[in-house]
Amino acid sequence: MTKDEIQSVALRDVQVADGFFSRYADLVREEVIPYQWEALNDRIPGAEKSGCIRNFRIAAGQETGEFTGMVFQDSDIGKWLEAVAYSLTTHPDAALERTADEVIELLEAAQREDGYLDTYFIVKDPKNRWKCLRDCHELYCAGHLLEGAVAYWQATGKDRFLNVMRRYVDYIATVFGRGEGQMRGYPGHEEIELALCKLYDVTGEKKYLDLAAYFIDERGRDPKYFLEERKTRGDAFHWEGNDAQGMEYFQAHAPVREQTEAVGHAVRAVYLYSGMADVAMRTGDEGLLETCRRLCRNIADKRLYVTGAIGSTYIGEAFTFDYDLPNDTAYAETCASVGLIFFMKRMLEADGAAEYGDMMERALYNTVLAGMAMDGKSFFYVNPLEVFPEADEKDPSKRHVKTVRQKWFACACCPPNVARLLADLGSYIYRRKGSAVTADLFIGSRLALPGGAELIQTSEVPFGGKVTFTLRGAAQGFSLRVRCPEWAEGVTCTAPCRKENGYIAIQKDWQDGDSVTLVFGMEPRRIYANPLVRQDAGKVCLMRGPLVYCLEEADNGANLHLLRLPEGEPVEAVRGEGALFGMTLLRAKGRRFVPHGSRLYAPDRQGREEEARLTFVPYFAWGNRDKGEMAVYVRE
Repeated sequence: MTKDEIQSVALRDVQVADGFFSRYADLVREEVIPYQWEALNDRIPGAEKSGCIRNFRIAAGQETGEFTGMVFQDSDIGKWLEAVAYSLTTHPDAALERTADEVIELLEAAQREDGYLDTYFIVKDPKNRWKCLRDCHELYCAGHLLEGAVAYWQATGKDRFLNVMRRYVDYIATVFGRGEGQMRGYPGHEEIELALCKLYDVTGEKKYLDLAAYFIDERGRDPKYFLEERKTRGDAFHWEGNDAQGMEYFQAHAPVREQTEAVGHAVRAVYLYSGMADVAMRTGDEGLLETCRRLCRNIADKRLYVTGAIGSTYIGEAFTFDYDLPNDTAYAETCASVGLIFFMKRMLEADGAAEYGDMMERALYNTVLAGMAMDGKSFFYVNPLEVFPEADEKDPSKRHVKTVRQKWFACACCPPNVARLLADLGSYIYRRKGSAVTADLFIGSRLALPGGAELIQTSEVPFGGKVTFTLRGAAQGFSLRVRCPEWAEGVTCTAPCRKENGYIAIQKDWQDGDSVTLVFGMEPRRIYANPLVRQDAGKVCLMRGPLVYCLEEADNGANLHLLRLPEGEPVEAVRGEGALFGMTLLRAKGRRFVPHGSRLYAPDRQGREEEARLTFVPYFAWGNRDKGEMAVYVRE
């Protein structure tokens, strides 16, 4: 497969017009991008200071002072500029474009003569450039800036930012590789691999694809680079805690083609796998693609939360072992689910199996949307499946769990990651080759087709199951396949169709004005974890359509662990009110255990059960009302 054979859709060819996601598109454009610009400039009262823009001003000699923030602070502006580029693609905005151009001018002014561009090492530690790849994120920051540069060129046609990053990447290519005098290193935090593939796509220069392939294939080889790097350093590493993690934390314990399980830092893992899939598709490397399939299978079958989250422990923000999916101490970083969506999009492009679309959809509607408040001005870094505020505040093992979203973070990777994904959402809905279209997501939209035709999708998902596709104009050889989602309780179609590889292939000779409607069953469903997931034994959660539901204290009172949803009890869908207006909630008769004793231990149950009305809200919407308890799983 070559880059020209990859079935993908450019963002500029899709216009999102959806009853659910248009609100998010407007929110990102009108609120989130401006809010994050203020945060990057340290102008949000009461929020953690970023220092990001100030660091670049200092590096450019426009201001004096000390470096502020994390070693990877530059990545935030890369992701913000990427989100801006996607927003400009769909909604041109002269004022926003001028702001972006000014930022790009600043980045260019900060760039060193040899092409190097990393404010931490320009401002704070110039003597240690490239000396701590394991911890210091230089290549990671370069990757995010590069993704922003490619997106900005595609959006505006302006090449200033792209040229800045090409100079940087060309310099990086002289530093790393297997040639004489080059370093045999690779990034501690993967990201640049997939960015290099994007640069290859827009320039056609194979050296960028070759560099991405080098970083992937060098990873994990003996002698282990990070161990060798340690020997040559005369001072401590940046993050001493990483010493305890082992090479699995960095996915560097073995060559990537020999890896069989998703291990280590979850965000790093899925960024790596995304880059692997990109390289495999562009080089026709079936062996590398098979590795991607194997790792995806391990995640899907044994290491994925029902909400589409990954990363079971706060120690290393990492995967642990098969079926270890704790609810109350889950890390489940927002960025990890964003990265999982990146990976699944690439696996759809490579393999086209519907299960990848199911995972992408699960992560999008649940964890990613939960990572941002409904007003777009506060965020979750961690997305647990159970919250007890007192424990989260007083138990040191749960300090990573927040019961309210934060205005910003000292480590602010998640907010701009959500922004850039939602701003680019149109490119995730379809895949297309010529006039053959595959719909992977049910999001109301208009897709431009060759010859001036367009495909119009109207969708009631996630709260309704009706989806209609209409062809406008003449599209020679047009065909349509629609993913049959795992959550559908049956499906009807108004046109002849057949199932193939998890998709519904519409069998008709399409003419201008033709429509086809599919109705997916949306009955509430009880979902049970594999019995080997010890934390969920004897428990059940509810789903309707792609949405996972949860209990909140605001509707059900305190001590959610004392509630029970009896087996076989009917669950009904009802309309939400107040902050949840327009959403579908779930209600059922349940049981509440009412304690009457105060002894720590006793020979009786110290209480009785009484009837209770249980209300479940979409997981993505939790935490938008009063602070309180939350639980996805309930005793059955």
